Amino acid sequence: MTLRPDTEDYRALFLGDVPMMDMRAPAEFEHGSFPTAHSLPLMTDDERAQVGICYRQHGQAAAIELGQQLVSGDVKARRLQAWCDFARKHPGGYLYCFRGGLRSQTVQQWLRDEGVDYPLVLGGYKAMRRFLLEELERSVGRAEFVLISGKTGTGKTRVIARLSASVDLEALANHRGSTFGQLPLPQPSQIDFENALSIALMKQLEQGKGPIFLEDEGRLIGRLALPGVLRQKMKNAPMLVVEQSLEQRVDVVIEDYVLDLGKRYTELHGDDGARRHSEKLQDDLLRIRKRLGGERHQQVSAVMAGAFAAQWRDGDLSLHREWIRFLLENYYDPMYDYQLAQRKGNQLFSGDRDAVVARAEQF
Repeated sequence: MTLRPDTEDYRALFLGDVPMMDMRAPAEFEHGSFPTAHSLPLMTDDERAQVGICYRQHGQAAAIELGQQLVSGDVKARRLQAWCDFARKHPGGYLYCFRGGLRSQTVQQWLRDEGVDYPLVLGGYKAMRRFLLEELERSVGRAEFVLISGKTGTGKTRVIARLSASVDLEALANHRGSTFGQLPLPQPSQIDFENALSIALMKQLEQGKGPIFLEDEGRLIGRLALPGVLRQKMKNAPMLVVEQSLEQRVDVVIEDYVLDLGKRYTELHGDDGARRHSEKLQDDLLRIRKRLGGERHQQVSAVMAGAFAAQWRDGDLSLHREWIRFLLENYYDPMYDYQLAQRKGNQLFSGDRDAVVARAEQF
């Protein structure tokens, strides 16, 4: 049997969605990783801290000896079993640590001792992260972007979903992009977002030469910042503008923020989900109190509370339409007009969602 060699072909790893097991400690993984990486650490955070202190006080040899003591016996056996299981489940995968050094080489040797030959990523996490940052700059420089723009509720994300040559920035950020856009599950780390974005752009450029469609976004999607190089290029990108009637936009907001978001909260929190959903929207509303003014905030808050009561009582969504319509007209639309004025790109076309998709497919 021919053994697979270690690799530094990072492009192939990311384009191929190759499974990888990450030997770094859990805190390192949480700080930043890759979409197909799985955390199977050699050491826990506490064990790593102990080894680090030992290294600084007594040198490398003593630190290695301590590490071997900490990861021995039953502890080693359990972790080795997890690594073997991963390697057998993902025979085309790789392993890595921070720099492709001692941790990954140790695990690789322990696997070999078990009869499992598993290659590692040369340079480790650090080299792959650097590659993706550099690739992000190259991709943005090479790519032609067209923005899908339009007022809140026009269904821009629905257009993006229908276009194969697109990158869904909000999906990568796990956030819907608005004041009310936080989802029940947390957003990824900034590093994870940047890594996933770099990979998504790389894949799109690999597939074709046409434009890549992005939803028109501000500087932040939730708490995550768009990379400056991308933000600057988006500022000058041409736009296709989605236009829908006010009532159609209210329909979209109800689907996304009342029905779908409510379902997500119920799936996550069971019987307490409806209450959490309602409180979440009230908290979001409170964050724009200054922009609305105290009196208008109180009025919208009362209508929202009544809307949830009516929905829970008999499924009536009509009061939801009232507060949503008010916020669209009095908060979101003026903000959109201001943000649109900051864009320098040409408006190539405007129409409803179907028309915008048809126009985008002509590129």
